[in-house]
Amino acid sequence: MKPNFRRCVSCRNVAPKEDFWRLVRAYPSGQVLLDQGMGRSAYLCRDTGCLLAAQKKDRLGRALKAHVPSEIYQELWQRLSTQPDKANPTASTLSEH
Repeated sequence: MKPNFRRCVSCRNVAPKEDFWRLVRAYPSGQVLLDQGMGRSAYLCRDTGCLLAAQKKDRLGRALKAHVPSEIYQELWQRLSTQPDKANPTASTLSEH
């Protein structure tokens, strides 16, 4: 089966959708949700730089055409901190040298 590719709203990188977090402006409530629901979707890389830029420049809000609550960003930062090696990709390369 052919993989489904998506684009990060922050860095514009294209990759299989499994590599991203999916945020949805649910229909018809307009509530922003993580990884669930039907509606307008935005995809974000699972790394610090993309999350920081998306939060600072409101890239998720613009892509979803909705206000993204601070609780969503807190949840993403928490997921990033519990995710091994993706949170800081340079950490693995520094430890190898």
